[in-house]
Amino acid sequence: MANFFTDNPDLKFHLHHPLMKKIVTLKERNFADKDKYDYAPVDFEDTMDSYEKVLEVVGEICGEIIAPNAEKIDQEGPRVENDRVIYAKGTEENLETIRKAGLMGITLPRKYGGLNFSVVPYTMAADMVSRADAAFVNIWGLQDCAETIHEFASEEQKDKYLPRFCNGETGSMALTEPDAGSDLQSVMLKATYDEEKDQWYLNGVKRFITNGDGDISLVLARSEEGTKDGRGLSMFIYDNKAHKSIKIRRIEHKLGIIGSPTCEIVYRNVPAELVGSRRLGLIRYVMSLMNGARLGIAAQSVGIAEAAWREAYEYAKERRQFGRPIIEFPAVYEMLSEMKAKLDATRSLLYETARFVDVYKAYFHISNERQLDKEERAEMKHYQLLADAYTPLAKGIASEACNRIAYDALQIHGGSGFMKDYPIERIYRDARITSIYEGTTQLQVVAALTGLAKGTYLKQIREYEETPVKPELHTYRRTLVAMTEEFEQANQKVHDTEDKEFIDFHGRRLVEMVGNIIMGYLLLLDTNREPSYWKSLEVFLRKARAENKAHADFIALSSLNDLGRFKQQEEETPEEEEG
Repeated sequence: MANFFTDNPDLKFHLHHPLMKKIVTLKERNFADKDKYDYAPVDFEDTMDSYEKVLEVVGEICGEIIAPNAEKIDQEGPRVENDRVIYAKGTEENLETIRKAGLMGITLPRKYGGLNFSVVPYTMAADMVSRADAAFVNIWGLQDCAETIHEFASEEQKDKYLPRFCNGETGSMALTEPDAGSDLQSVMLKATYDEEKDQWYLNGVKRFITNGDGDISLVLARSEEGTKDGRGLSMFIYDNKAHKSIKIRRIEHKLGIIGSPTCEIVYRNVPAELVGSRRLGLIRYVMSLMNGARLGIAAQSVGIAEAAWREAYEYAKERRQFGRPIIEFPAVYEMLSEMKAKLDATRSLLYETARFVDVYKAYFHISNERQLDKEERAEMKHYQLLADAYTPLAKGIASEACNRIAYDALQIHGGSGFMKDYPIERIYRDARITSIYEGTTQLQVVAALTGLAKGTYLKQIREYEETPVKPELHTYRRTLVAMTEEFEQANQKVHDTEDKEFIDFHGRRLVEMVGNIIMGYLLLLDTNREPSYWKSLEVFLRKARAENKAHADFIALSSLNDLGRFKQQEEETPEEEEG
């Protein structure tokens, strides 16, 4: 039987990272639930055993049900009937299986019916579901909405909605509008309060809403009349199951992730509930929601890349040309080795980010239960900085790597890859969206520049540098030290100008350089724990060192005067001569 957890030793390796002991202890509050719930773990080992068993169930469902359904769902797709979304038959089967297995709301506390899992195993589940079908993870993974309700909603709202997520209801986050894509400050969906009825109502249109007809929606709307920026926006819960007041105008016809319905929604006097405080919808709640979503897209990217690499590897072993398998040709095995190295590097970055988020989130929830002591507050701040810095880095780098790996995987298939006879055609199409939604790569670079300015990345790199490694790995560490010095010089030159446009212009190069260094160190530390990563470390560092050198050289030769050469200029049409 196919199982996407047991057939991938990388997942179990990352699950058993040394930091997990701290994460589990914090998440389980020193295992306080063991006397309340018979399924709660009694110690760290018991918790890890629970994680593994559930992930094996997820892996089996992915291998036996979700992956086999993917092609049929891609062909059938969802549709709109009577203003409602009807999923493809395979999507319904996937959801029913997931519900029966109790895999919705798995990160939520047990008092709501959840499993109280940490972010790491949840991210691992998303990794596997994405490998099976990238479109379906967009429906299953929207339980991130439940986390936002858990963090910011009232106790009454938590008691009302969180058990429903755990029982298998789906979610959606309605943020984007026709005139407000990445610029969410421009959201104009109107929220008005009826004092007599003590009820909020929503009016307007949302567009590009993933799973827009989900059971429970978080909706960003303008609650303050006369405002035009983010300070006039609030967050609302819309209960679609109770009211059925929205109209699904259409489902977008997309290049990829076809099984995931992307909807245009009309709101006409739709009843809704305010979440938290007015005016904080974008400034606080959406920022938290987007961070979770971006980590989810990083996991989706890694899962798609895993699927693409496996398709390419198996095809290269079987496809024969000139009397031998094409995997024996240098042009092909070089591509495969670089794909695997990049996959291992981005997966390491993904789970490092998930661990940072785990520790921060645990302290955040503890701080809502009791006052943190001085040491705990310092740790919470430290991990929040790391989580905020690594999340856009992971999303940006993983999604770009996903696109490259899918591209190369299709290339290895040759003409066959362009046909719908092979899964790589669908995987290639699904990959493209990862570097666009939940913030384009360009926006992730802008967010990551904050981590550069604060020195967050460099400080963490120093920690990696000081971590003891085996003597045979010292050469690789020296390479990374040299790459760090090269990056510091480039970073210094760019920031010494104090010119925002110049900094933004070189932002992508600086972020890619620091990302390569971080992933290099993570692979180094992975190899220190598990020697089988040596090949990926060797291949990745050779490529990363060359990429960083090219970026450093470009920056060294650039100046403020060069910016004008890259700006698009209007072509001047010569005036016609008279005569």
